[in-house]
Amino acid sequence: MQVRSSIAAAVLASAMIVPAAAPALAAQHQPPRPQGIEKKDTLRWVAPQDLKIGTAVAGGGHHETQPYPDPFTFDQEYRERLAAEFDSVSPENQLKWEFVHPEQGTYRFAEMDAIVRFAQENKQVVRGHTLFWHSQNPAWLEEGDFTKDELRAILKDHIQTVVGRYAGKIQQWDVANEIFNGDGTLRTTDNIWIRELGPEIIADAFRWAHEADPKAKLFFNDYGVEGINAKSNAYLELIPRLQAQGVPVDGFAIQGHLSTRYGFPGDLQANLQRFDDLGLETAITEIDVRMDVAAGTSPTDAQLATQASYYQRALDACVSVDECNSFTIWGFTDKYSWVPVFFSGEGEATVMWNDFTRKPAYYALQDTLEQASPGRGNR
Repeated sequence: MQVRSSIAAAVLASAMIVPAAAPALAAQHQPPRPQGIEKKDTLRWVAPQDLKIGTAVAGGGHHETQPYPDPFTFDQEYRERLAAEFDSVSPENQLKWEFVHPEQGTYRFAEMDAIVRFAQENKQVVRGHTLFWHSQNPAWLEEGDFTKDELRAILKDHIQTVVGRYAGKIQQWDVANEIFNGDGTLRTTDNIWIRELGPEIIADAFRWAHEADPKAKLFFNDYGVEGINAKSNAYLELIPRLQAQGVPVDGFAIQGHLSTRYGFPGDLQANLQRFDDLGLETAITEIDVRMDVAAGTSPTDAQLATQASYYQRALDACVSVDECNSFTIWGFTDKYSWVPVFFSGEGEATVMWNDFTRKPAYYALQDTLEQASPGRGNR
């Protein structure tokens, strides 16, 4: 009880708005080494040397309205699984504007600092998500009365403050997130940056991120671009044009929020290969596979088999493309999945049940990783 109380005190302190220069959590909580999990029976152990297998770290966003405390801080078994299974972590919400920059000129870094420490202690890399987006922005930004010069200065300060704080500690950044509509046109209505400052601001975002951390890999990231379509074609046209202007774009990331309501995007590998052929790194960054599950029921064996197939085929597409070097599932346990909160009647989208036991989807990933790197557990 004493340990839990000290953690709670630290989290309550961190929830207060603190300036960028303030230290992280007041009380340093060292995560324990995973116990009771066989090292060689985990995803990170069987993954190929050149592929990072990752997950989102639950926290912020919808979690703050749920009837449980912050998962990353308080759920001991969750932390143990997070450390044992993955060698890459992404903040689910802890670096989105509304969370990390809730008031003008004020930053909230304690939670992200704790994730970075956890990753360092467990030999994990970190993906940064995200710097430039139309969603989950704070009211002070979206409703503020700023001139174009002021808005530009706000964006530059945010990018260079956040990226600079974690320079050398974050491997990849989703710099620009979801900038295109489904028909391949730019989001000029709901993206405050593009609407107010014009499309040229996209290039500036990448330049500012690169200035703050020249070694970090900088990505575009989007949903609905799994296959070859108008949206992915728009990125295929935009990225070489930016690179020709000297803009430091290193990669293209496919989120992969899939549903068994729809067929698997069979051209996923071919689409990844198109970006690989441009000399880009690629990644699958937010994959989950939701199913139609009525309240109070469980998915059928057939549904679980379909879900497992989707996960397996997505991972197989990634490992089949040379520079697809990061595969991240958007949460690993249904206990904390975002899906039921946002998709009525759908759920059970991750690879573990609420009690952290493994679904067929988990074993499908494990088998695919083993086949990609036979007899070469390495983590």
